[in-house]
Amino acid sequence: MSTTPVIQPIYNQYCQEIIDIILPIQQKEFNVPVTLEDQPDLHDIETNYHQTGGGFWGGFVNGELAGTIALISIGHQAGAIRKMFVKKEFRGKEYGIAQQLLEELIAYCKSVQITDLYLGTVDKLAAARRFYERNHFKEIKKTDLPSYFPLMNADNVFYHLHIND
Repeated sequence: MSTTPVIQPIYNQYCQEIIDIILPIQQKEFNVPVTLEDQPDLHDIETNYHQTGGGFWGGFVNGELAGTIALISIGHQAGAIRKMFVKKEFRGKEYGIAQQLLEELIAYCKSVQITDLYLGTVDKLAAARRFYERNHFKEIKKTDLPSYFPLMNADNVFYHLHIND
């Protein structure tokens, strides 16, 4: 069995698997006060991500969905990263899923002329914050976000990356 992750766009047939990854990480692992009702986008990946100029990607290990990342195109040559989650047993350098998912998203951004990426996260997600910082994202104040950035209630730390060609 190969442990080499396969990164590919994913669509509505994966909605339940996506939910099964994201909700337990949010609610049980990190006690983030968010419910499935707060995230109706997870029931229709195609309408909320792909059809709006963004995308949704999955990292698979031996056919199992192990991680996700999503992009919302927010206009102004900008995008918002959403739904970056990797199952606990697939985290770390051995698989490199988070890194590969982010690289796939950035490659897509370059292909559609998105030059600025923004994201919000939660202060208690220290490993996620270190990951973004290692990937050249700069922490910014909430007040420095563009007015068109779609805020999520739980987020209290924000990052920006200018994509160079």
